[in-house]
Amino acid sequence: MAFDPLCLSGRTAIVTGSTQGIGLGVAQALAQAGARVMISSEDPQALVAAASSLAQAGHDVHGIACDVTDAAALATLVEGTVDRFGGLDILVCNAGITGEAGSWDLGDFDRVMAVNLRSIVALTALALPHIAASGDGSVILMSSLAALRGNGAINAYALAKAGVAQLARNLAVQWGPKSVRVNALAPGLIATPLSEPLMADESFMARRLQMTPLRRVGSVEDVAAACVFLASPASGFITGQQIAIDGGTSITDGS
Repeated sequence: MAFDPLCLSGRTAIVTGSTQGIGLGVAQALAQAGARVMISSEDPQALVAAASSLAQAGHDVHGIACDVTDAAALATLVEGTVDRFGGLDILVCNAGITGEAGSWDLGDFDRVMAVNLRSIVALTALALPHIAASGDGSVILMSSLAALRGNGAINAYALAKAGVAQLARNLAVQWGPKSVRVNALAPGLIATPLSEPLMADESFMARRLQMTPLRRVGSVEDVAAACVFLASPASGFITGQQIAIDGGTSITDGS
């Protein structure tokens, strides 16, 4: 049989925030590549619906409800995955919230940091020993285009996502000697339910597409394909990187 560098057969993955949007697309793509996938969400009903849909499509997918700000729930997610599938090879930390636009309210700041950064620190600490034991694992942290540029509207979110990118670099250095790769993805404007209000704003879209060399909005599949790449042997010598999936928005001045 020919070597397939994108094959994930025999691998087990956890994807957080995976009942809709990018997270669900990532879970589906990893499963299509052959991985066993544990999806998670704090919404039990959405979790059951997503897991059932993926299983009906023939994928080996299970779900565990998890509030990522709850340390005990994170431990249950990791241990439940290892118990069900026999190990852990891939972790995709996707769960996140935007917070209040333009706000410096410290309560909102704390919530955003707890979900978007602190939870990833806690989850990776629990998962990485299991991933290292697999012998060739991959961790993918969801950052954002907001981490690469100044932003006056989503202050705490941008700060947290910049922290996520630095966390990927730190973990890559710490866990590289144990054959674990850690990278971050920085999506730009992606067509999801969360971005629908922006996409409905004609003036915003005119400016954004002018600043995007590919002149289109990204798709969930664009991000999911990058996750498959980073989870697979195809990216075997890539670690500690933040890869922008933004159609080039981050590299142009819009001219």
